[in-house]
Amino acid sequence: MTGEVRLGADVGGTFTDVVLATDEGLVTAKVPSTDDQSIGVMNGVRKACESAEIDPADVDEFTHAMTVSVNALLERSGAKTALVTTEGFRDVLEIGRQDRPDLYDLDATRPEPLVPRRRRFEIGERATPDGVTEIVDEDAVREVAAEIRECNAESVAVSLLHAYADADNERRVAEILGSELGVPVSASHEVLAEFREYERTSTTVVDAYVTPKIDSYLGRLSERAAEAGLPKPLVMQANGGIAAIDTVREHAVTTTMSGPAAGVVGASESAADLPKERDLRGLVTFDMGGTSSDVSLVRDGEAERATDAELAGQPVRTPMVDVTTVGAGGGSIAWVDSGGALRVGPRSAGADPGPACYGMGGTEPTVTDANLVLGYIGESTELGGELSLDVDAAHDALAELAAEAGLDGPVAAARGVYRVANANMARAIRSVTVERGHDPREFGLVAFGGAGPMHAGALAADLGIGTVVVPRACGVLSAYGLLAADEKHDAVRTHRVALDDAGPARIDEYYAELESAVLDDVRNPAAATVRRQADLRYTGQSFELTVAVGETFDPAAVADRFHETHESTYGYRMDDAVDLVNLRVSASVPRKGPAVASEASGDSHTGTREARFEDGTRYETPVYDRPGLARGRTVGGPAVIEGTESTVVVPPAWEAAVRPDGSLLLVEGDQ
Repeated sequence: MTGEVRLGADVGGTFTDVVLATDEGLVTAKVPSTDDQSIGVMNGVRKACESAEIDPADVDEFTHAMTVSVNALLERSGAKTALVTTEGFRDVLEIGRQDRPDLYDLDATRPEPLVPRRRRFEIGERATPDGVTEIVDEDAVREVAAEIRECNAESVAVSLLHAYADADNERRVAEILGSELGVPVSASHEVLAEFREYERTSTTVVDAYVTPKIDSYLGRLSERAAEAGLPKPLVMQANGGIAAIDTVREHAVTTTMSGPAAGVVGASESAADLPKERDLRGLVTFDMGGTSSDVSLVRDGEAERATDAELAGQPVRTPMVDVTTVGAGGGSIAWVDSGGALRVGPRSAGADPGPACYGMGGTEPTVTDANLVLGYIGESTELGGELSLDVDAAHDALAELAAEAGLDGPVAAARGVYRVANANMARAIRSVTVERGHDPREFGLVAFGGAGPMHAGALAADLGIGTVVVPRACGVLSAYGLLAADEKHDAVRTHRVALDDAGPARIDEYYAELESAVLDDVRNPAAATVRRQADLRYTGQSFELTVAVGETFDPAAVADRFHETHESTYGYRMDDAVDLVNLRVSASVPRKGPAVASEASGDSHTGTREARFEDGTRYETPVYDRPGLARGRTVGGPAVIEGTESTVVVPPAWEAAVRPDGSLLLVEGDQ
């Protein structure tokens, strides 16, 4: 084998996807996910290597995305965590913010804190934004350590008041607790050196809560990889960049949206030239997997990023690709609520037992069962190339749903499930477009995931989107995105001051310290590009906007950028004074995704089957084998284009053309 061999493995709720890139092209594999995700990963690696006829020891680079941390949050299965905080701030996690989950619901409840009150401990100390005013008593810290030991905590979060400004007390507390207890200790000044007590404490607690699971999982994966001869894995972070495994094990909270971020990177890379080709403002990425659907926005070639999010009801402030997730995937279970309305998700059949049609004991109807009954998936289809389907089981499950919902048989129930799932996903797309001032009709839709291309055409038609791209590796695009992702590292520091009073020399010193911190994590600092940013707001505002900062801090130039950003975001600017709030630095090392080309061979037309579309009409629909479609070939709808990892549904009045890289461009027939 000549040339570099690169491997990407992404774990989803139902399947684990693998992409292997060699100088001869791409090899993909899809295998069922396992409870211990590292087992499923290695199963996929072996399958891909066997298909490529190479030994795992020939792999030069191994990149990985997983759902360990987000699953721990969703399932409340993380470590037994203790919190140490400043005296008087024990209940900050429960007090939170004044906003309500539902403004008019008098019985609205918030998720329980990850750390119950009995495992939250106070310690006498005090700091202000100007520095420490009361030094912590080390003997008192050891007494707290003894109390924590008695409650058998597996991890500890330390978040002291104003530790973002002066970390001396917090640093000493963390050192003593680590020495006394021998368990992981997450300190807020290392996790999130930002003001806002609630969000900083919550993010630190999340880091502590998931650290033992992440550390254990990545340790097992490293061992299994080493046994197979694979290199030590690189890991995808929530910010859309990869990092060394040892770095990630020290910053577990950065892995919370690992898999979805990889998908956005893969979609952006696969359709990078589409906005210019079709005169579009950007891309909407749409990843529909087995458990959920993830939607994001790409503009000017870059994925939208956020610095705060709420995961399983827990505020998390860490740079991440801005992804909106809804519980609508291929395995999402359809049900009837107390009012008799048909609902889909968020509960999922997962990989075991899976949808009824998997024939593995599942009896509840899912979106995949509906797609099978509608004819989008063929009765002889083998999902992932190896999982045969039981069409009778799908019909039986949907027949029961139809009886409960008062619908006329399994086909009517399947149409209802398909439409409800699409409505859920359409709302997600509107949330990242219309609700943020963007017209979805001015964007292209990039559809991927095992189920995404089956729903993309109908979704686009519903939203007025006239262009859909289905990448060649659409069924495993998150795994492909792992091979295209840059290496990225971020750092932040709160420095609140009126912009007019900000001393440029002092600010540049702070930036230099942040740059040194992020470059310490970069594998090859000489190849890194460093970018400076600042969070600013008008005096009196309670939210900030992030703007770029040059190599040296120029207050006037930064103010101009802020005014322009505020006007473009909110439609107006003000003459008020501007405050500097946070300084941000990111370092990235660019990487290029492997080349993808059409590999057409054989006769692409494989037959016909009956399928039903949005208007309810039955069509005798031609079926094509995707690998056999030559570049430049155009297929008119209705049509079904089958691949190993996914199926593309071309609605009536649409057509699909094969692009040079093997991706499919779906447009309405008159375009």
